[in-house]
Amino acid sequence: IAWLFFVMNLIAFFHAYRFTHFSKDQARKTSSPEKLSTTAKIKTLLLGVKNPRPRNTRTPTFSYSTVILEGNVDLECWYIPADSAKGTVAVFHGYSGEKSGMLGQANEFHNMGYNVLLVDFMGSGGSEGNRTTLGFMEAEEVKRVYDYLIGEGEKNIILFGTSMGAVAVLTSIADFGFQPSGIILECPFGSMYKTTAARFRIMKVPVFPMAGLLVFWGGVQNGFWAFGHNPTEYALAVKCPVLMLYGAKDLNVSREEIDDIYENFKGQKILNVFPDAGHENYLLKYSNEWRKEVQFFFGTMN
Repeated sequence: IAWLFFVMNLIAFFHAYRFTHFSKDQARKTSSPEKLSTTAKIKTLLLGVKNPRPRNTRTPTFSYSTVILEGNVDLECWYIPADSAKGTVAVFHGYSGEKSGMLGQANEFHNMGYNVLLVDFMGSGGSEGNRTTLGFMEAEEVKRVYDYLIGEGEKNIILFGTSMGAVAVLTSIADFGFQPSGIILECPFGSMYKTTAARFRIMKVPVFPMAGLLVFWGGVQNGFWAFGHNPTEYALAVKCPVLMLYGAKDLNVSREEIDDIYENFKGQKILNVFPDAGHENYLLKYSNEWRKEVQFFFGTMN
């Protein structure tokens, strides 16, 4: 029993490291869990998921400038100005993503008359490092972006985050106590444990005990108590207007998690569910609906 416990912890330790540290190898990353063969699933469970460091593959089609926000880890951002701008939308990507993957949303915000600041979190794109903490340490980076925009004289700041980016926004507001003009959140997970457990369920393997061990070692390696990383509780600190978007077929984040987070928002709030969308870019299937929801939300803020 002791030997089995040791082996399980060893597997979880290496798996957690790969999950929170991107590889310098630019080979194709591991396929989605639901697409893996049985053999590939076993190999992935034993050795962990190999994630190459995300790279920006495109640049904005609109005129833009590159902004470097200095800190413990320097962040690279793209700033896209708009004529007679109504405000600025800061855009934060999801896990294993980068700012070039958010150009579709950025173009929509720009067309609506807003400046856009696209951000690479640490470990992604043009930013420094190779680590990710699924929104925990990224919270400081969200605050750094917010402070930069305040320092530039911007008074109407909207924070947009998808998946991990949405979690980072919630964590930042809870940690630092600021209130932007509004936030737009796509499919944030309810807790670190729940999102890890969902990954095991997608692969159709038992959640206990490996999900808990993975969360534990991921937190230890990165210097925080991962079981306390709980966006559902962070939502209690949000008093600004919120637009929350979710795909009903999302296997990574349950509707229960979304409802619990949404219930905890204290101010004006809107929830829209796209019936045939999963954990994905909603613009691919619901571009018109997405655009209408965002425009309506902006209208309620004015």
